Amino acid sequence: MKQRKPSPRTRARNKTHLLYTLLALVLGLSCHSCAEIPSRQEVVAAGASLEVLLKGLGVAVRQQADAVDRAPISVPDARLPTADAASAFAACRQFFAAGAPPIVAPRPTHRALCYDAFAILHSGESKTAVYVAEKLNRASVLDANETRTNKFYADARLRAAERATLVDYKGSGFDRGHLAPAGDMPTPQAMAQSFSLANMVPQAPEHNRGAWAKSVELATRKYAARAVGDVYVITGPVFAPDIAQSPSIGAGEVHVPKYLFKLVYDESAHHAWAHWHLNDNATRASRPISYGELVQRTGIEFLPGVRLAD
Repeated sequence: MKQRKPSPRTRARNKTHLLYTLLALVLGLSCHSCAEIPSRQEVVAAGASLEVLLKGLGVAVRQQADAVDRAPISVPDARLPTADAASAFAACRQFFAAGAPPIVAPRPTHRALCYDAFAILHSGESKTAVYVAEKLNRASVLDANETRTNKFYADARLRAAERATLVDYKGSGFDRGHLAPAGDMPTPQAMAQSFSLANMVPQAPEHNRGAWAKSVELATRKYAARAVGDVYVITGPVFAPDIAQSPSIGAGEVHVPKYLFKLVYDESAHHAWAHWHLNDNATRASRPISYGELVQRTGIEFLPGVRLAD
């Protein structure tokens, strides 16, 4: 038998009963020794105030949860990469040259995350990305004029024990440094998603806002705007001597990289190079290194199956 929905009058009666019950509980707990019992008019007036208070608290709680735990829009669930890394990134293979993700030694806490404008292989050990992949071109760069949201959030697709939190960065002395830059984002949704803490590393503030922003991120966008076709970009941290022995911040132990790299691959020119920077306030612009040198330093084959001109 189909259950009938309660009438508006019944719902109102139930709501009033709930408010009376809540108010009676509050009065009973906070004023159990009072000699006088409030009149019905006083109860109704107090109930209205309580209703407003509860609504306000409900909104505040929801807003806080949204700010910390939810992605700005619907995104695919995190996936555990297998021997076939491409299957883990099935929903966002367009961010990898030839649709092939980098070859990385699998770890139990690695998670594949797809966003609107980038893809992340995340490590629950370092609480940061292993790498972040993007695809830039003239059209995407011209569209990348969105206003920064600055609404950082912890991605709920990751297990709580494997992700960074806002509190971890607070008072650490490090910036929440974007790997896929906010300045690359072509839509409001992509901009909002770029503030996921999965896309951040603890970065020396002067380096983040200085040499890295100007001689690496901006230079890469300018190159992509001039390129004939697509430019694939992979950015990531390097921990030295390894993750276990690297410094960390916060109770969650978000590890601080010693170096940052940004690989740039021009598909039409079959040419690739990489920026390699020490994560330090004193770091200044430097000459890029070759693709082969980056592979040697990181042990990661970033462009499997791609034939380079040089």
